[in-house]
Amino acid sequence: MKKLDVIEYVDLSQNQIDGSIPSIIGAFQHLSYLDLSMNSFEEDIPQSFGDLKGLDMLNLSYNNLSGTIPKSLEVLSHLKYLNVSFNKPSGQIPYNGFFANFTAELFLGILSDGTIVVVKALNLQLDVAFKSFDVECKVLRTIRHRNLVKVISTCSNPEFRALILQYMANGSLERYLYHQNYCLNLLQRVNIMIDVALALEYLHHDQSEPVVHCDLKPNNILLDEDMVAHMSDFGIAKILVENKDTTQTKTLGTLGYIAPEYGYEGKVSIKGDMYSYGIILLEMMTRKKPTDEMFVGELNLRLWINASLPDRTIEVVDDCLLRIEDERDAIDLQSVVLSILELGMKCSEEWDKRPETKDVLTALNKIKSTVLGNRNRGVRGL
Repeated sequence: MKKLDVIEYVDLSQNQIDGSIPSIIGAFQHLSYLDLSMNSFEEDIPQSFGDLKGLDMLNLSYNNLSGTIPKSLEVLSHLKYLNVSFNKPSGQIPYNGFFANFTAELFLGILSDGTIVVVKALNLQLDVAFKSFDVECKVLRTIRHRNLVKVISTCSNPEFRALILQYMANGSLERYLYHQNYCLNLLQRVNIMIDVALALEYLHHDQSEPVVHCDLKPNNILLDEDMVAHMSDFGIAKILVENKDTTQTKTLGTLGYIAPEYGYEGKVSIKGDMYSYGIILLEMMTRKKPTDEMFVGELNLRLWINASLPDRTIEVVDDCLLRIEDERDAIDLQSVVLSILELGMKCSEEWDKRPETKDVLTALNKIKSTVLGNRNRGVRGL
């Protein structure tokens, strides 16, 4: 690499790059977006990153980085998103500048006994970040379900608070959708969809006060050693008080997954989670993020898929899925995929048209029976 004065966007994610991160990147004065995730980078995060004055997005997740998080990052006034999860950080985490308002689940490290330490808030005041931590503690300590991540303990000191979570050996659904070394087969995808729907059914309907996750996305769906899905990150979850099916909020989730009424009006309800869930269904079958660069102007994930249904369904399906299901009967495969895409479209419809989780589960279990029935007739791929 050499000094590049005008470069603004660098994405080297999902490769097999190893060695240390070149410190010369710190000389890219106009850089605003840097994604080095899902590689094999080692050693420390360069102190020179503190010179990237215009940086607003930095993703270093899924590498083998060690050492401390550089305090030089505290001076990055434009930084809005930082992800260093699934590395091997050590030492003190900065708590000034960007870190003062840090709320996301982005610092994860595996302890010797296999648990994951997740730092949820770093501010010293009773501000939004600490409220996020308290909400997650309240939610996860009072509910128990096979498809929700388990809180083992919490820890706190004057500089940060952390949750110690159950270890998820296979990382996030995001990893399995977008890392080039992974590909989920059809049955695995259907099982994950069912797992997440079961978690939503429990949160929405099996509590005296319904819990709305508010930030459901592939990165917040973790997979254990048996590929069972567990919903995580309840930092901005909302608990609906009795006899009230909606509430208002100023805290936003993630663009692309936010329901329209949530993004525009701050209206929070279980229907908002259903919208996010529908987008994930579509994403799992197409391997396209709702924020993919192909979606510009009026075009979005739903419109792109809808234009291909039902006659050209296979054209939008993840190529990886088609390769590993290459011996499955083409008509059967198209039928199953179409059913899932149509379900995803229904779940992400307008607010009053979205189905209940019980109806989603009924549909998914029928789809799973079809998939298993095909396998039992001798079709390879599962």
